[in-house]
Amino acid sequence: MPRHLATTAIRRLGSTYSATLILLILTGLGGCTLGPDYHRPSVDMPNAFRFEDKDAKRLADTVWWEQFQDPAMNELIGIALAENKDVKIAAARVNQFLGRLASTRSPLFPQVNAGLSAQRQHTSELSNTPLPMGVSPLGDLYDATLSISWEIDVFGRLRRETEAARADVLASEEGRRATILTLVSSVALSYINLRNLDRQLDIAKATTASRKESLNVFQLRFNAGTVSELELTQNQAEYDEALSRIPQIESLIAQQENALSILLGRNPGNIRRGRELGQLGVPAVPAGLPSELLARRPDIRQAEQNLISANALIGAARALYFPSISLTGLLGSVSNELSDLFSGPAKTWSFGASASIPIFTGGGIAGQVQQAEAGQQQALLQYQKAIQVAFQEVEDGLVTLQKSRVQLEVQEHQVNTLATYARLARVRYENGYTSYIEVLDAERNLFNTQVSYTQTQNVVYASLVNLYKAMGGGWVTEADRMVPKDAAQVAPQ
Repeated sequence: MPRHLATTAIRRLGSTYSATLILLILTGLGGCTLGPDYHRPSVDMPNAFRFEDKDAKRLADTVWWEQFQDPAMNELIGIALAENKDVKIAAARVNQFLGRLASTRSPLFPQVNAGLSAQRQHTSELSNTPLPMGVSPLGDLYDATLSISWEIDVFGRLRRETEAARADVLASEEGRRATILTLVSSVALSYINLRNLDRQLDIAKATTASRKESLNVFQLRFNAGTVSELELTQNQAEYDEALSRIPQIESLIAQQENALSILLGRNPGNIRRGRELGQLGVPAVPAGLPSELLARRPDIRQAEQNLISANALIGAARALYFPSISLTGLLGSVSNELSDLFSGPAKTWSFGASASIPIFTGGGIAGQVQQAEAGQQQALLQYQKAIQVAFQEVEDGLVTLQKSRVQLEVQEHQVNTLATYARLARVRYENGYTSYIEVLDAERNLFNTQVSYTQTQNVVYASLVNLYKAMGGGWVTEADRMVPKDAAQVAPQ
C-alpha cells in the first residue's frame, strides 16, 4: 500500500495526534531493517594445492565421464539422472522451499478477503423482551464484506524472514545440484568397480581352468606312479583355492549390480557392460585454484546460503522487541432483505490501525535472539568446515592419483616378471631341476599380483572420478541439463 493511502486511512480515525505519530514512525523508520547484513566471511585458503599434477588441465567444466569412452557408462549415467529417486526427492524439496518462500513473503503485501453470508433465524416469543406487535419471529440477515489488513514492516522482521526463506530456497537448489554431483560420481565409480570385479572373475576363472588342466595331468601321473600323492594333493589344494574365489567374486558382482540398479532408480537386476577395465579411456586431470572451489562446489554454496539464512533470522528475532503496526479496513453491506443488500443505507465500513509492543515476555524474545545467534555461529562453522573438507578431498584425490599411477607401473612390471617366473619354474620342474613347490609358489604369486594390478587400475580410475567430484565445476550444470524438466527445479535469484 502506498504511504499516502496509509496516511489517509489513519486520518479517518479522527485522531490527529495518533495519525501524526504513526506517520512519523512510517516516515522515519520505513527503511529500518534490524540485524546484521550478510558479508561473506574471510577464509584462510592455500595459494595452490600441494600435490597438483604438473600435467593437470582446467577441465573441471567438461562432461568428464565421456572421456572414459564407454557408451555403456554414458547410458547408465543418463538413466540415473532421469530416474534416480534421490534427484527427484531433491527437486521436490526445492519446490517445498519455494512454497515456504511464497507463504513467508505474503505478509509484506496487503491481505484482501471477501465474505458472503446469509442467515435465517427464529427469535423466541417467550423471552423477557417479547417481540413488538406485528413483528414476525422469523428473520433473515444478509452480509457481504471486503476486508483489507496490512502489517507495516517498520523494523524489517518480515523482510528478514523473507531473506532467510529465499536463502533456504537457494540452499535447497544447491543441495539438488550436490545430489546430481554425487549421483554421477557414484554411478561412474560403481560401474568402474563392477568392471574391476568382472576382470577379477576372469582372472580367477582362467587360473582355475589352468590349474584344472594341471590337476588332470598330475592325476594321470599319479595313477602311473610317476608323481607322489604329496604333489597330487598340493595341486588339488591350489585348484580348490582358485575355484573357491569364483563364487566369492560372483557374489560381489551381484551386490554391485544391485547397488548400481538402485542408483539407476530401478529394481535390482543385471547391468549392461561396455569396455573392459583396461580398455577404458583415461580422462585428463582437472585443475584449478583453491579459491575456485567456493564457486564450483554445490556443497560449499549450499553452506553459504544456510549461513545467509541464519544471519537474516537474527534480525527477524531482534525485531520482536519492537512494535508491530497494522492497518485494517472493512467495506461491506448488511441487510435483512437480499434485495436491499447493496443499497446505500445497507453499507458499512471501518478503518483502523493497531500497534502492539512486548512489555514482558519472561525471556521469550531474548531466547529467540540467542537461538538465532547460535544458529548463525553453527552455520558459519559449517561453512568454514565445508571449505576445509573440500581442500582435503582435492588434495587426497591428487595424491592418490599420483601415487596409484606409480604403483600401477610397478605392478605391471611385476606381473610380467612373475609370468616369466611361473613359466620358467614349470620348465625347471618338468626337467627335474626343482620341486613342484616352486611352481605352486610362482603361480600363486602371479595370481595374487594379477588381482592386485586390477585393483590398482580401479584405484586410478576411481581417483580421477573422485577428483572431478572434489573439484566440482560446470559439469554439474551439463549433467543438470540431462535431468528431465519435471524432475528439476531452478530456484529464483
